[in-house]
Amino acid sequence: MIDDTIAAISTAVGEAGISIIRISGRDAIKIVSGIFKSKRNIDLKAVKSHTVHYGFIYDSESNEVYDEVLVNVMKSPHTYTKEDIVEINCHGGYVPAKRILELVLKNGARLAEPGEFTKRAFINGRIDMSQAEAVIDIIRSKTALSNKYAVMQLSGSVKDKINEIKNDLVALIAHIFALMDFPDEDVEIFNDSELIDGIKNAIRKIDELLDSSEKGRIIREGLNTVIIGKPNVGKSSLLNALLNENRAIVTDIPGTTRDIIEEYLNIKGIPIKLIDTAGIRDTDELVEKIGVERSKEAINKADLIIFVFDNSRPLEKEDYEILRIIDDKNVLYVLNKIDLPSMIDLDEIRRISNENYISLSSVTKEGFDALENTVYNMVMENGLSNNEFLLTNMRHKDALLKAKENLMSCLNTIERGLTEDFVSIDLNAAIDNLGLITGETANEDLINEIFERFCVGK
Repeated sequence: MIDDTIAAISTAVGEAGISIIRISGRDAIKIVSGIFKSKRNIDLKAVKSHTVHYGFIYDSESNEVYDEVLVNVMKSPHTYTKEDIVEINCHGGYVPAKRILELVLKNGARLAEPGEFTKRAFINGRIDMSQAEAVIDIIRSKTALSNKYAVMQLSGSVKDKINEIKNDLVALIAHIFALMDFPDEDVEIFNDSELIDGIKNAIRKIDELLDSSEKGRIIREGLNTVIIGKPNVGKSSLLNALLNENRAIVTDIPGTTRDIIEEYLNIKGIPIKLIDTAGIRDTDELVEKIGVERSKEAINKADLIIFVFDNSRPLEKEDYEILRIIDDKNVLYVLNKIDLPSMIDLDEIRRISNENYISLSSVTKEGFDALENTVYNMVMENGLSNNEFLLTNMRHKDALLKAKENLMSCLNTIERGLTEDFVSIDLNAAIDNLGLITGETANEDLINEIFERFCVGK
């Protein structure tokens, strides 16, 4: 167990109904007892766990009352950190919470580091690393769907899948040792079907997790979607209409958008990171030229490109130049301004899009349902079944890929007829890489790097 006691404000800074100061550690109850006056003269050290008490926070030296509060007392080990925890619920606002925190620190606690409460939950064995990472995913979730999968991970969905594979590999290592200890059985490792089938089965399970990772990444981070087209085709109007707000400036002047504009949109639970770009064309105007270059950079990083054509104008050189740039990309073609008389060659649009384009109007919003349904289907394919497992964390994906490499090396080692020792080395390496996901084999630098992403107070 960790010896010192930490404290931090766990609620967001600013005016609110309440603010919460969280204290965790062996002296948490003692520290708060020294600055808390109960209306009923209750001694916090003697109360039952998970009880709430009304009173006032005061400075025992000056006898000044700081605030009227409710104090939650939660005793080890049945707490978030598995340590004694006290939470002081004071009136919302920066000043009351800050003053109470300073008083707690003056009486023996130290200020918590970012993510240190969750780090203690991990160190004390209440959660594994994947569950700790789920906490920050819950905080940062952008849609109800991304929140759902973060909660599933917090409940142990990733841990259970990884432990299942690890247990299979441990059993294979035990099987190898049995072959080494009982050579009379006359089963050579490179002819042992149980071992080979076991390794292939572990690879299959890893592949199933990896297959879900792209869908999971999008649900966690958002679909990086770039809206492109020549100047004045209605890219910014499309962005504003999708967001239902005037986020981007819209004029009839070509080249109005000079820089990248980013906003998030929720389409059926999928977070869509919409990026409005400068119209792509040849220009000598310096600022617009920079904007065009940034548009091209955004295209290279995009998961999905929405290429906008203007129904009220013929196709021009700029349209074909953009088509050349996005030749190998995932593209959704959109014919905008269908509320205006058509001047575009529809046969050419059908040829360019392979008969797959959306006609819409950013003014009337005709066609927007079709646009949203198409984007969703492009991401989800057949959608999601209830409680379907998705691998949402790219660190986990990297560790699984390394574990798969180790197992492929095992098969290669067996095929070459090498000894059992070489196979067990690769199996142990695979187990170690899987352990990076749950934190069992993570070094201190990796642990610190993960928890530094958290906010103070969590």
